Amino acid sequence: MFFAYILKSLKDGRCYYGSTNNLRNRLEKHNKGYVKSTKQRRPFEIIYFEKFDTRKEAFNREKYFKSVDGYIWLKKEKII
Repeated sequence: MFFAYILKSLKDGRCYYGSTNNLRNRLEKHNKGYVKSTKQRRPFEIIYFEKFDTRKEAFNREKYFKSVDGYIWLKKEKII
């Protein structure tokens, strides 16, 4: 099982988009400061995630979230 996820920083309100095979462990790494790109923006909470059967599907969904079309969809669905 793989996940595409969106975290929201409780410090600055900005979102982070990612994918992983262990959502709980990945959130813990973000919140402990082990992820360089999010270290200064912690703590985080999961605001959205989707499950996939393959790593590629999860990664493609992460890329979609980061695209203009993905941003528009996330806004329309009131996820971000």
